[in-house]
Amino acid sequence: MSLIARMEQEYIVAYKAKDTVRLSVLRLLKTALKNFQVEHLRPPTDDDALDIIGRQCKQRQDSIDQFKAAGRQELVDKESAEMTVLLSYMPARFSEAELAAAIAEAIINVNAAGIKDMGKVMQALTAAHKGRFDGKAASEAVKAALAG
Repeated sequence: MSLIARMEQEYIVAYKAKDTVRLSVLRLLKTALKNFQVEHLRPPTDDDALDIIGRQCKQRQDSIDQFKAAGRQELVDKESAEMTVLLSYMPARFSEAELAAAIAEAIINVNAAGIKDMGKVMQALTAAHKGRFDGKAASEAVKAALAG
C-alpha cells in the first residue's frame, strides 16, 4: 500500500475515533499534498509525500526548540505529539553505525577524493536513503569522513 493511501485510510480512522492530534496532522498533510498537486500539475508520489513530511518534521523541531527556549512547555508537548504522528509515516531512522556504512558506500560510489566532493556524496546518500537520516548529522559525518 502506498504511503498516501495509508494516510487516507488512517485519516478516516482518526476521524471516526475522534483522535484530534492525528486528525489535525493528517489534515495538514492532505492540504500540503493537494497544494503540491496544484503547484506541480501532477499527483504527488510517495517520495514527494516523504519530502513534505520531512519538511513538516523539521518545522515541528524548530518550533519545539523555540518553545523550549521560551519556557512554553504546553506548546512543546503539543508539537512533540504532532512530531510523533509525523515520524510514524517516515521510514525507520539509521543508527550511527548504519549511517556510517551508508556514507562509506556513497563515498565509494561517487569516487569522492576530498571535502570538495561533499555535495556529490550528500546527493548520492539522499537519493539512496531518503528520509532515513538527519541531514545535519549526516552532513557532519560526511565532512568528517572526507576530511580524514
